[in-house]
Amino acid sequence: MRLLLAEDERELSGALSAILTHNNYSVDAVYDGQDALDYMLNGQYDCVILDIMMPKMDGLTALRRAREEGVTVPVLMLTAKSEVDDRVAGLDSGADDYLSKPFASKELLARIRAMTRRRPDITDSVLRCGNLSLDRSTYELAGPSGSFRLANKEYQMMEMLMENPRQRISPERFMEKIWGFDADAELNVVWVYISYLRKKLSAIGADVASKSARHVGYSLGEIS
Repeated sequence: MRLLLAEDERELSGALSAILTHNNYSVDAVYDGQDALDYMLNGQYDCVILDIMMPKMDGLTALRRAREEGVTVPVLMLTAKSEVDDRVAGLDSGADDYLSKPFASKELLARIRAMTRRRPDITDSVLRCGNLSLDRSTYELAGPSGSFRLANKEYQMMEMLMENPRQRISPERFMEKIWGFDADAELNVVWVYISYLRKKLSAIGADVASKSARHVGYSLGEIS
């Protein structure tokens, strides 16, 4: 899953990004409210973690403007303020949840899981395709001959493929969704990760494989 983290304290932002990445999230980090608004309007995220007190534009204003533009992504407000009026202001601006600093990383992760579980397109914690299963809670890809706990980007690519088994996903789409539009990675990194997944699919006896079409993209298809 891809997250947007808007936090102006760079040391805290770096620590949170490391925690989230370790838990198999891809994170885009920004440090002011204007960038937060721009990224919400132009990116595709599964969840946004938004600080209230930021330069250029406060988080409440950024959130209100994003909601006015039709952005529906779940938003967790993150702030040092804990008064009731501040929590109400955040929720009234369109936030889905509210977490006051300081907080435990386990609570942050639990709040994110709760919000993303409410996404309408996620109805099951286990994805299935052919004889494969992908557990969204453990990141385990399993087949008749074994299983692997997938690393961050491998898991996200496999999730996209299994959510859209009959659709070809372009390398550009993978890059946008997983690496983000500010990523320094080259487009051929997608092929590298697809190669990793193909080896794992073969090792666990999958009856589906990652198939490619030149200049089009990748999809899961039955092995004939």
